[in-house]
Parts: sequence; C-alpha cells; structure tokens
Amino acid sequence: MSDVKWIKISTNMFEDEKIRLIEQMPEADTILIIWVKLLSQAGRTNASGYIYLSENIPYTDEMLATIFNRPIGTVRLALETFQQFGMIEIDEHSFISISNWEKHQNIEGMERVKALNAERNRKYRERKKQKLIQNEHDDVSVTSRDGTEEEREEEKEKEKNKDYSSKIKDLLPVFSPINNFNQLNKKYWDVIRETRKTGKVSESVIYNAMYKWQKYDPVVIEYALKAHIELHAGKKEEYTIGIMRNTRKEEAKERLNLNNTIPFKPRKAANDIDWEGFDLSD
Repeated sequence: MSDVKWIKISTNMFEDEKIRLIEQMPEADTILIIWVKLLSQAGRTNASGYIYLSENIPYTDEMLATIFNRPIGTVRLALETFQQFGMIEIDEHSFISISNWEKHQNIEGMERVKALNAERNRKYRERKKQKLIQNEHDDVSVTSRDGTEEEREEEKEKEKNKDYSSKIKDLLPVFSPINNFNQLNKKYWDVIRETRKTGKVSESVIYNAMYKWQKYDPVVIEYALKAHIELHAGKKEEYTIGIMRNTRKEEAKERLNLNNTIPFKPRKAANDIDWEGFDLSD
C-alpha cells in the first residue's frame, strides 16, 4: 500500500495524562520523539496502524534504534512505556501496532485529497472524451484501431483472471477444516467488494489475500472472517490480516463458542467467483 503523507497530532497532545507522565521520566524528550517517529512510521507502513519491515518481518528493537537514530536502551524503555500505557500493542509475533490508530489519521485531509483526485480524473476523462470525438471526425481508422486494442486488453484480463481462478481453487483444500468455508468466504468477499468504487475485487487480490491466510490456524481464520463481516464492514482485506495476527487460537475458539452462530446480513450476490463451483471434499 502507498504510504500516508501526513498524520494528525492534536494541539492538546501535551495535556494528555500519559504524555505528562512520560515527561517526568528520564530521557523524556527522546521518548516523546520516538513516539512521534512511531506514528510517522505507521503512516508510511499504512497497514491500519501496524509497523513492520515487511508483512512477515517485524521490527526488532535494534532495527528501530537504527532507523530512529536513538540509543537501543532508550528505544526499549520507550516501547515498554508505550505498551504499559496502552499506546501501542505488541503481539506474540513481535509485530507493533499503534492503539486507536484512527485518531491519528487525517481523515478530513485525505478526503480532500480524494475529492481533488476525483475532480482531476473527471477533467481528464472529459478531455479524453473530447479528443476521441475529434479523432472520429478526423480519422475513423484511429478509433477503429483503439477499439481493437481495448478488446485485446480485455481478452488479456480475462485470461489473467482464469489463471488466478485456478490458483484459488488449488488453495481451497487448505481451508477444508473450516465448516461451510465456501459460504463464509463468499460472504466475506461480498463485504470487501463494497469497499471498492467499482463494486468488484479482482481474482488476483483474492488469491494474494487467501495465500497469506494459510499460515494461520483454521479456527483463527474462521473467527477473523466472521468478525470482519459483522464488526468491521467498510474496512479492506488488510484489516483481516491484522485480526488474524493479533488473535491466538484459544481466543478465537472461545469467541466462536460464545457466538456459536453469527447471523450474516443478506448481501448482493458476488460477481467475482462462483464459490459454489468449488468442491472442498477432494
């Protein structure tokens, strides 16, 4: 994902009781600088508040000390303090995430940028449309050639989707321990496609997400999908990975038992993949 170019820091930041307590600690200024650097790093990672080198490699204390250019001892003290105060969470795999990350995102600013980009795209499409109209008058053959190229691109896209559909089918047996996985998976991607303006999710996106799920226990996967459907609709598929990463098998099993049957809300039929066509019994 592309990084967030700015984050939001409140003017009342230094009135927060946690910040006030930190200010009374040794090396308080350095610890506060590390806090701001963590927020900035979370913005660059842009994964719902997570901070990592890659999706499979968390930052170690030594790595953070190097990229923040601060002593390792101070970095460790800062992380312990932030975790104790509930400002960050560190999961069992050592992945760091900012608590309540949403309040540090400049939602208003990002919405303005989206609006400007939408207007820019609208004007571009209008100019392109006018240019095509003029080309039709000037040279009919140009339009004909463009149409042929578009058809070729559509054919290529269809072939690409066929390849990923086959890959998805090969992945499905991995999830066979999950009861009614086809139905659950279909409902999950119905929710995810509502986060797209087009209302569609490509097979390549579905395959890449499901490929990442493999490393988690089936109970954790089942819980994460159901939790996302009912509690986090509107968030993209990366958020589901965060749920899986931060949920232990025992926790997932307990929560599923407490909510033995999650009443799925009726949604539009998926227009991407015919999940009923896949058989998990093989």
